[in-house]
Amino acid sequence: MELAPKPTAKKVNWSWTSALIGAASATAAAALISAKPKDPTFHLISIKLTSFKINLSNINADLTLTVHVTNPNITPIHYSSTTMSIFYDGSFLGEAHVKAGSQPPRSCRVLELPARLDGVELAHHAGKFFADVAKREMALDAKVEISGTAKMLWWEHRFKVHVECHVTVDPVFLDVIDQENESQLELFLAS
Repeated sequence: MELAPKPTAKKVNWSWTSALIGAASATAAAALISAKPKDPTFHLISIKLTSFKINLSNINADLTLTVHVTNPNITPIHYSSTTMSIFYDGSFLGEAHVKAGSQPPRSCRVLELPARLDGVELAHHAGKFFADVAKREMALDAKVEISGTAKMLWWEHRFKVHVECHVTVDPVFLDVIDQENESQLELFLAS
């Protein structure tokens, strides 16, 4: 019976330079992964009726939409004012105003958005609206594009966030029953 030859241990040259380059590469990779832009999140917390106005030519309902916004990115953002369009049964029903502002990195904010709904447009959908009131569920859709800048070190990058929301509310008490929110971030690297 023959014995297999024992493998000889190979001597490895270890150097501090190689170790430092490896550690720097790992750190750079981790920084790149955490710096990758992430989509912000939006969550409608509540709807409050602030006034109901009836004139000869129109009927308006003024509301305040309370929205929870999360910036998951490592950079602060600054955004310009914009308008959110609100739809009912595929028709434009009203709008909410988003004021210009900013948000720190990795933070949450609660925004109160003034909104106005057109009662005359709602009257065009009276049959569906009264059916929704009877079942205490009303589906609304909203769309908004928010533009701004994100500053990383010395460079400011423009961005645009497209948000689409589908919200089910109780039309009697204006409670939020369910919602689906999608946001897509588009970052413009060239200034």
